[in-house]
Amino acid sequence: MTQKPLLLLSLLALAAALPLAGQTTAPKAAAPAHGTAATAAHRPAGGCVTPAPEISPKIPALPASAPCAKTLYTVTRVPAMKLDYASPLVSPAVREQLSGGPATFSLDYVDTKIGTGDPVVPAKCISVQYTGYLAKDGTKFDSSKDRPGSQPISFLYGGHQVIPGWDTGFEGMKMGGERRLFIPYELAYGENGRGPIPAKAELIFDVEAVSQADPRPGAPPGGQCQKAPPPPAQRPVPPGAKPNAPAGTTPPAGSGTTPPPAGTTPPAAGATPPASGTSTPPGGTGTTPPSSTPPSTTPPSTTPPSTTPPGSTPPSSTKPQ
Repeated sequence: MTQKPLLLLSLLALAAALPLAGQTTAPKAAAPAHGTAATAAHRPAGGCVTPAPEISPKIPALPASAPCAKTLYTVTRVPAMKLDYASPLVSPAVREQLSGGPATFSLDYVDTKIGTGDPVVPAKCISVQYTGYLAKDGTKFDSSKDRPGSQPISFLYGGHQVIPGWDTGFEGMKMGGERRLFIPYELAYGENGRGPIPAKAELIFDVEAVSQADPRPGAPPGGQCQKAPPPPAQRPVPPGAKPNAPAGTTPPAGSGTTPPPAGTTPPAAGATPPASGTSTPPGGTGTTPPSSTPPSTTPPSTTPPSTTPPGSTPPSSTKPQ
């Protein structure tokens, strides 16, 4: 009789414990790093960037009809090493440099005008009009429109001739389109900056895709997209005159110039396009056409004839014995 009450009490205790076990939750998964979570919330896929990227009020405002800023892509850079130990002598700056966690950054954009031409294609030379600003203080540090003739620059899209933000920032654009790019320093000039670009500077570029063309075949790297200067002007050869006559023996033509023979290859342009992705600004290298000054027509020297009488022998030069 004593064992039955004990067994009954044990069953009651077990029954009371079962609901408690069912209510116990599994351990929560580790929360993502703060920077990554904030970036995911800040840049919803395909939606507007909220809040909008902060820029200086000195930068020209976009039209009220312009759409919101969106994200072209987001990148998380994982450091190749982590800090296992640091002596007390190591400064906080060096500690941060050695043990920096994952860095997440995005390339944002606003399409202010949708182009109607061909879409931008990688490995083609695209000509671009642009103006660049420092996002922090609004300084305009470069613009193709401020140069003589407002000539656009050309570069090989995807060819690592410009900063990464330019090498990828024209995705989805068509010729004639205009876009504002919000480029973080990781996709611009990095932690050190360059020239007028300070360290860790976020940049704003207003760009316009003007045209695109195939690169020049056989051109050296960096020169595929530079226009070759026109050949120097040549004077036409009069009828009966021998070609390639010495300068000054052929009278100048009254008007007009003769193009070079077919099959001649124009010389490569001497200008160098924007440099690689992380060090050189995207502008600053327009091509200059050669001077249009015609070849010199100075007549040959007219030395007066010798006055030595005929038949006489001029005195020979004397040499020291």
